[in-house]
Amino acid sequence: MRAALIWLMMALPLWAESDRAGEFDYYVMALSWSPNWCALEGDARGSPQCDARHDHGWILHGLWPQHHRGYPSYCQTSERPPSQGMTAQMADIMGTSGLAWHQWKKHGTCTGLSADAYYALSRAAYASVVRPPIFRKITAQMKLPASVVEEAFLQANPEFERDGITITCRSGHIQEARLCLSRALEPVPCGRDVVRDCTLKDAIFDPVR
Repeated sequence: MRAALIWLMMALPLWAESDRAGEFDYYVMALSWSPNWCALEGDARGSPQCDARHDHGWILHGLWPQHHRGYPSYCQTSERPPSQGMTAQMADIMGTSGLAWHQWKKHGTCTGLSADAYYALSRAAYASVVRPPIFRKITAQMKLPASVVEEAFLQANPEFERDGITITCRSGHIQEARLCLSRALEPVPCGRDVVRDCTLKDAIFDPVR
């Protein structure tokens, strides 16, 4: 028991150091295909993101500080939390103000930026990547290989290498496109714990509502 306690005391400073605001290696920008999220979760929640009037396709799930191995989260910061107005302004690209708030709390606090600067950087990252327009032309649910989604992103963004983009799946659906960016928002290779491509050959892809 004593040996375990000593080990824990030695390990805690290392864990805490990895979660210091501003200490990370690169960003992962996660783009979620909104219609699939709504089918799996959002409709049951009654999320306003899923209302057809919003016409959401690829939304910004978040801009996440990342270590080469692992990632920091819920960092202590002296920066003030975002106002309701600030989170509401992010709903156009993030679906809801609630998601914007959660992303600040979990990931934004680890950037070393103010909330306003974090949201501005998130918006700049979102604008820097071309979201393949072909997916908005789908008119009915279809099944496709996850690799097709990755290839579409690579063709639309030739500055990215194959190891800088990964596609994830959830419950048989295409879930997200995750793109790795430097602090200056330039494409970089993803770490080994991020490059975990979905291998489904028949992943479900719902059309924009």
